[in-house]
Amino acid sequence: MKAILGIAPIAWSNDDLPELGGETPLETCLGDARRAGFSGVETGGKFPKTSAELGPILEAHKLRLCGGWYSGTVLDKDLEAEKEQAATQLALFRDLHSPCLVYGETAGTIQNVRDAPLEGRRRLDSDQFKAYGRKLTEFCEWCADEGMTIAFHHHMATAVETESDIDALMNNTGEAVRLLLDPGHLAFARGDIFRTIEKHASRICHVHAKDIRNEVVNSLDRSRESFLDAVLKGAFTVPGDGSLDYGKIVQALADTGYEGWFVVEAEQDPALAPPAEYAVIGYNALSQAVTAAGYYVEK
Repeated sequence: MKAILGIAPIAWSNDDLPELGGETPLETCLGDARRAGFSGVETGGKFPKTSAELGPILEAHKLRLCGGWYSGTVLDKDLEAEKEQAATQLALFRDLHSPCLVYGETAGTIQNVRDAPLEGRRRLDSDQFKAYGRKLTEFCEWCADEGMTIAFHHHMATAVETESDIDALMNNTGEAVRLLLDPGHLAFARGDIFRTIEKHASRICHVHAKDIRNEVVNSLDRSRESFLDAVLKGAFTVPGDGSLDYGKIVQALADTGYEGWFVVEAEQDPALAPPAEYAVIGYNALSQAVTAAGYYVEK
């Protein structure tokens, strides 16, 4: 089995909190990522939006495009309008041979609202999940026809946050809706990482290797504090520096036959957690975990 290690740029520049690394050039992020050992990067706000621009930049750093966030609104938007909105990013990712587009449902999200308490996030009932599942399946089938796999990112402060939300989503969608597993977000949402892997292994197509600091997450007042408050308090970190056992998580994925990208993603204050240093910590811990689980690391 092969594992490919990538990293997201959010540790260098946080698009939802521009005060965190807003001044950091893209070249710094890419150079640090490659020196740490990573083979690929996901996109962020500072990345060029066309393959003609981005392709040569990645090639110069000997990095591949391994995904990137798409702010989807299928939950509320007309499907044809959503397809039109997604077309440019789909073309970029297809041109640069990305394994997937990371879909986050941002209709009604409070993940980027500093004064919105975590407990106030949008929730869907069973009928709403059924309707949403039909629309999302149709959208993801269209994306597949356009040459791009969609990896759905369950995410704190959105309509699909918890283990039961993931179950409802998977149970009400077709095979074109694949799943991005993010152990950090799932642990933050008080879900069972290993049970989720067992239930939905056949749908997992991408992994975000995010860790959490339990002492921060457990001390949050979710009735008052927001997702961005949690970020600023240091809720997230890289594997090797947090509370999750990534050796066991990676082994559980290996036991299901998962192959592909493991992407370190951990939004932190770069003044407190220097991105270049934490990239090395994350790479070393993740490399050790995948090797111990029987993967060979593709460079």
